[in-house]
Amino acid sequence: MFGYAGRVLRVDLTTGKTRVEKLDEETARKYIGGIGLGMKLWLANSKAGVDAFDPENPLVLALGPVSGTMFPTGGNGHAFISKSPATNGVGEAVSHGTFGAELKRAGYDAVVLTGKAERPVYLWIDDDSVQLLDAASIWGKSPSETEDAIKDEVGDYYVRVASIGLAGEKLSKIASIINEKTRAAGRTGLGAVMGSKNLKAIAVRGTHDIVVAKPDEFMDMVKEFHERMKGPAAQKYRTLGTAENVMIQNALYCMPTRNYNNAHFENAEKVSGEALNERYIAKIIACNSCAMRCEHEAVVREGPYKGTMARMEYDNLWALGPNCGIDKLDAIIKAAELCNYYGLDATSTGVTVSFVMDCHETGILSHEDLGGIDAHFGNAEALIQLIEKIGKREGIGDVLADGVKVAAEKIGKDSDKLAQNIKGLEVTGYDLRCLKTAALGFAVSFRGADHNRSGAYALDLTGKVDRLKAEKGRGKLVKDSENIYALIDSLIVCKNAKGTLYNELADMAKLYALVTGYEMTPEELSAAGERINTLARLINLREGLSRKDDTLPWKVMNQPIPDDGPVKGAVVTQDELDLLLDDYYQSRGWTLDGVPTKSQLNKLGLEDLSSIVEGKEA
Repeated sequence: MFGYAGRVLRVDLTTGKTRVEKLDEETARKYIGGIGLGMKLWLANSKAGVDAFDPENPLVLALGPVSGTMFPTGGNGHAFISKSPATNGVGEAVSHGTFGAELKRAGYDAVVLTGKAERPVYLWIDDDSVQLLDAASIWGKSPSETEDAIKDEVGDYYVRVASIGLAGEKLSKIASIINEKTRAAGRTGLGAVMGSKNLKAIAVRGTHDIVVAKPDEFMDMVKEFHERMKGPAAQKYRTLGTAENVMIQNALYCMPTRNYNNAHFENAEKVSGEALNERYIAKIIACNSCAMRCEHEAVVREGPYKGTMARMEYDNLWALGPNCGIDKLDAIIKAAELCNYYGLDATSTGVTVSFVMDCHETGILSHEDLGGIDAHFGNAEALIQLIEKIGKREGIGDVLADGVKVAAEKIGKDSDKLAQNIKGLEVTGYDLRCLKTAALGFAVSFRGADHNRSGAYALDLTGKVDRLKAEKGRGKLVKDSENIYALIDSLIVCKNAKGTLYNELADMAKLYALVTGYEMTPEELSAAGERINTLARLINLREGLSRKDDTLPWKVMNQPIPDDGPVKGAVVTQDELDLLLDDYYQSRGWTLDGVPTKSQLNKLGLEDLSSIVEGKEA
């Protein structure tokens, strides 16, 4: 096989035994790699209804066929897949950097981890040598400290490490898996799954070459995409980074502020990408094989948080800033650093803090409940204090460490109306009340509230559709976008470089053929994207999710945007959501209950999974 390593590593953490299996060629072609391959391997190795923290819940680490090659952004990604403790459905998180490339060079397309180690361990993969080593000395350390300690222990600075922090060890359902100290496989709580297995880290060193099918033509494509990444399609990422979105979203009145109490932040310029880059960005770093550079490293040089350093993106800046009503960039950077230190998903953490602030301001939580923390919107010190509590699971932090859905269940008093989540996963920084294509994309996203499963928000923001209107046709738009995003995360290439795929499916089909030697038409590749999304739906159905879970937060459907501006009064009604869901399910060939039909499964080559929909098609 070209591109693919052709091998899957299996590790039983209970017994300590490892074995290598051949990656089936048909499976590779049907599911491409990355999240597609990872979900297929998880489903094949798990039992229906398994608890996320059960030792028998597999944790899968998967790479794409382009991983380890020189293709810009395609050489560096990796994906973790498991059952999410936050949603009880598909848990999936992609990260970039250099870790994925190193694992491919070690000779693996995927690692399937099962069982639970008797005591803390880390997995050390050195080409064909695979060992479970004692992690007692690094248990309790941050991912950054863990990475340094492992590199010292194995005596190689160039070893790549993905690890969990204290949050993962304490089974926080918003815990992430961190690589390269600041890069996170952040969403769906997979750091807690890793912690439940007593697995502190995965360290890897690889020395094998990655061989592509058509090296000369591949290099021509690499050169072409290097040039594309120097052009306008990637300019935002090379300059201000995704933090540029702050002022864009704010101007359109679609940036959730103070936990959806507003859609516009009056102090946005203080936390803008422009302000961040002018005052705090010290360096812009690229991942392995990337010609673009987009990792904006911020450093606080003075004041109470002097010496703080964190990678800043729109997502963590929004969640820890405007979403909490906070306009102090130094405190936001400190909050982001703390999320990395404890191994917390910064987006979920920021949304959880804003939920607490909302509960406090509405009288649901008192000062006493919060251990004396003055959790009002705009209080930067409260933000820092609450993250410390969440990371350590101390006091109120023990209630909050599992995210807003669980916290609301514990707190009661109608606090669920303030808990901004879908399927148990906290929302991201797009006000769904005035972005109705995005609202549908978020509602049906197989991993819960998220913009990165379809990118449907872009259709609303760019004016390609009327963002305030729910109408037929949006279902197909979301479906097509989901298929593209599934392919991006299965190949794996970076979504920040999506704009350089001028002819999306055609470009990806060409790349896949040059790397693997498997010719695939754009239409066949699109079918693979549909197959991957349908597979995710089947997993969620098997685990008990249904149409009722394809919904939106209470505020999105009951609290119209109050701000004077172009979207005042916008809200998503139940009738609008039902129209959008019906349209989406029909576009996918599913029943109106959101169940894939057997004929659709046959069409996609998923007939072997038809037992999952047995009795649910009616």
